Parts: sequence; C-alpha cells; structure tokens
Amino acid sequence: MMRKGRPAADEPAAPASASAAVPAPTSSSDPAPSSAPGPSPAPVPARAPRGRALRQRVAVVIPAKDESRRIAATVRSAKAIPHVDLVLVVDDGSEDDTQDVARAAGAVVVRHSHNRGKAAAMETGAQVVAMRDSPDRLPRILLFVDGDLGETAVNTAPLVPPVLEGHADLAIALLPPQPGAGGRGIVVGAARRAIASMTGWTPSQPLSGMRCLTRDAFEAATPLAHGWGVETGMTIDLLRQGFRVVEVPCDLRHRPSGSDLKGQLHRAAQYRDVQLAVNARRVRRVAGAVKDAVTPTPRTHR
Repeated sequence: MMRKGRPAADEPAAPASASAAVPAPTSSSDPAPSSAPGPSPAPVPARAPRGRALRQRVAVVIPAKDESRRIAATVRSAKAIPHVDLVLVVDDGSEDDTQDVARAAGAVVVRHSHNRGKAAAMETGAQVVAMRDSPDRLPRILLFVDGDLGETAVNTAPLVPPVLEGHADLAIALLPPQPGAGGRGIVVGAARRAIASMTGWTPSQPLSGMRCLTRDAFEAATPLAHGWGVETGMTIDLLRQGFRVVEVPCDLRHRPSGSDLKGQLHRAAQYRDVQLAVNARRVRRVAGAVKDAVTPTPRTHR
C-alpha cells in the first residue's frame, strides 16, 4: 500500500507558478507541476502496475450552459488530447442549442432539463462515465474542462501525465493572465486563504476549473460543494484526506468575467458559494473533533 505524504516542518513555500500536496515528478517534456504539503499520512488504494496504468483511458467531462458558440471548438480540441477516448458534454439546462452543436461535434451529450449548477453537472458527468467504464479495465481518469475554452482545450493535456503515471491524484491547471478579466482577486484571495488555513497548502489558482483526477479522488470529494464553491471544497476535502494535489501550467484561454454589472454579480455569487463551502467544512471539522473528544476510548481487559 502506498501512503500519502506528510510535509516536512521546514519545507519552503512553493513558488507562485506551482504548488501541490506532495512533490510530483514529471517527465522532461511536461510542464513542471508544483508541489505542496499534505496532511498526516493515511493509506490510499494500491495503484495498478505502471504498464497497465499507462493503458488507462481518459474521459473529458465538459459542464456547459448556453455555450453554443464555443462548444464545438472545445469538443473537437478536447478529442485531440492523448489517451482521451470519451468526450462528454453535460448540458446544464441551456436555453440555446448547446446540446445539438456538441453532439454534431462528436461529443456524447446528456442534458439537465433545468439549470442545476456546475457541481451537479460534474457529478452527472462522472456518473455517466462510470456507466461507460468496462468492468475488466481500470476506471477512466476524469478530466474536467470548461465549455468556453474553444481551441485551447487541447492545452489541458499536461494535466493528464501526473495522474496517469501515479504521481498525483488531482492536477489543477494554472492559467496565464486572461485579457479582459475584471476581477480584483477578492474571491481568489478568500479561497486561497481558506485552503491554506485548513490544509497547510497555499494554491496559486484555487478557483481553476480545469482539473484531472482519479475516480478514487473524485468519489472521495463527493458530494461536491454547491455551485461555484465546488473547486474550493474539492481541494480542501482531498488534501485533508491525504490525496496528492499538483498545479500544472496550461496555456488556456476562456471567456473571463468583466467589470460590468454581469461580471460583478458573477463574482458575488462565487464569493457566496466559496464561503458556504468553506464554512460547511469548518463546521464538519469542529464536529469531528468534538465527536473524537467525547467518544470513550475502548478498554482492553486482560
């Protein structure tokens, strides 16, 4: 059995361009993921032999709402990622023809009859992928991709090797600065501080939605936090359980939120959902500590 790593007490802070829960070696051709400390050691499921793991398949899951203008390019680009044999679009109650455009581009499409939020779309996608997994093969690795990445979706490919090769359980994309972004970093800062205070690791981009993870890691993070708190909640949950998390630079372009009223409302909703996710985990941690304190220690009789 492998064990999840414990950070050294004097471990230096990871550079801004990279961070994770346990150092993650990479091949010389891949962008270097960052590594950061994780919680106390805990056993994880044994991994498959390396040769078998390298034959493992990857499913791209794309939650999307009203993305008819970009979804075709995103799907076609995602299909070009090495090891990907399934691209699944979860149409989360779109009012345009997102589902038809995605299907015509070659994606498998499932649809929510009404908008249920990003976390619900991710869970639906993972469930559908599990239904398509073969019992005689390893479960597919899950690569979550935003629907507005367009032709840059293929640039999430560097997220796959750290997970595929067993160096990390979750790989998170580090995006370059996005032209037109109107935020001031308030939500990002709140999420970053919360993750650091609860896990000891400070991520560079805690709200990044492009994430590659094992089936075991995904199931350990469910139920996912509601709405825009999903990424923050997932990171906290996995790090506190000892899973290994890395951030990997990826050259991605998406539609950023501007400084207009729509952008401000979006960031307000993000802040609300991040705080809800963090507070729920703080309550859970306190409840767990209280339970441990009041549970009597079993006595042994000789």
